[in-house]
Amino acid sequence: MKNFLLLVTLISFCACSTRKQVEKAVSYGNYDQAIATSIKKLSTSKNAKRKQDYIAVLEDAYNKANERDLNSINHLKMDANPESYQDIYELYVNMDSRQEAIKPLLPLAINGRPISMKFNNYSEDLIEFKEKTSDYLYEKGLQLLELEDKNSMRDAYNTLQYVESINPNFENTRELLNEAHQRGMAYVIVTINNDTQQIIPGLLEKELLNFDAYGIDNFWVAYHGQQVAGVQYDYAMQLNLKRINISPEKIMEREFIREKEIVDGWTYKLDNQGNVLKDSLGNDIKIDKMITVKCRLKEIKQFKSTQIIADVVHTDLKTNQILDSFTIDSGFVFEHLYGRIRGDRRALDKDDRLLLEHKRLPFPNNEQMVYDTGEDLKAKLKTHILTLNRRFFN
Repeated sequence: MKNFLLLVTLISFCACSTRKQVEKAVSYGNYDQAIATSIKKLSTSKNAKRKQDYIAVLEDAYNKANERDLNSINHLKMDANPESYQDIYELYVNMDSRQEAIKPLLPLAINGRPISMKFNNYSEDLIEFKEKTSDYLYEKGLQLLELEDKNSMRDAYNTLQYVESINPNFENTRELLNEAHQRGMAYVIVTINNDTQQIIPGLLEKELLNFDAYGIDNFWVAYHGQQVAGVQYDYAMQLNLKRINISPEKIMEREFIREKEIVDGWTYKLDNQGNVLKDSLGNDIKIDKMITVKCRLKEIKQFKSTQIIADVVHTDLKTNQILDSFTIDSGFVFEHLYGRIRGDRRALDKDDRLLLEHKRLPFPNNEQMVYDTGEDLKAKLKTHILTLNRRFFN
């Protein structure tokens, strides 16, 4: 009973809290937020007494939202500024979407009184301002395409993309979108300079320049590991390998003494006269025979490491200015543990036994180690490129 009362209290508290939230949203002018919450609450059991407050909030928020939007439309129409066509169109879209979201809930009433929400047919307004917006933005996109810089091409693309989203295949918008995209693309040529005086694995160099495998696709930038005929490159990225450090192969040993008391069979329990004692049922009493066992465990660690230090330099090829430069310090460690024992293995714990299952492994050669270090280098290079993309090409 106590749990039931607690549940009822919690439900009442949550319902009260939600009502206060929607009322607060209305008071702050967040009408659509209040409408969305009220619609969600009224989607089930809309006639329940506890839902009456949400109906009242829905009515109030809807009327205030429409009044605000209609006032904004009238003001924008009075300005007669073509720049406002998009805003007017989107206001009509919002009002139409708002009433369409409410219609499935009708009829709604508060204490038997039908609520008052006026619905309008915005079809003609939507068509009118969709066409006006499309015409205006289409011409704006054409003007931007007459310019030569890539930023203007990207602005043209975004402008025409909006036209395509509200008025698919308007005029030759799709052709112009493709043109804006091609002309707005930035091309980066990537080269690797090996200043380490060491030969790097050919496969590593190939993978470092394989940008398809990086997962760094960006709509406005393409990275090329080799020059493509006919492409005018905007930027250069140089990966300058400065130093490759390879440690010698090391074998390190540590020795531990394990000691444990274990059960090793049993013996009879005797009295003071040497007779076998019996339990209450007349059976001979047996006791565990405890012994101490010892074992010498040798833990052997194989260790080898590599490090690649490289500088990454980004250059604007038009101005020949360095945009960014930084150092990558990447590494790879080969480490393997195995064990050997002398003595009674019963003294070992679980981890010790697992160690004994491992055997000595051949050390990877230097070329393999450098290649494995390159995996870390690629990961760090990818992180940098993604950061660069967000900085310059979004």
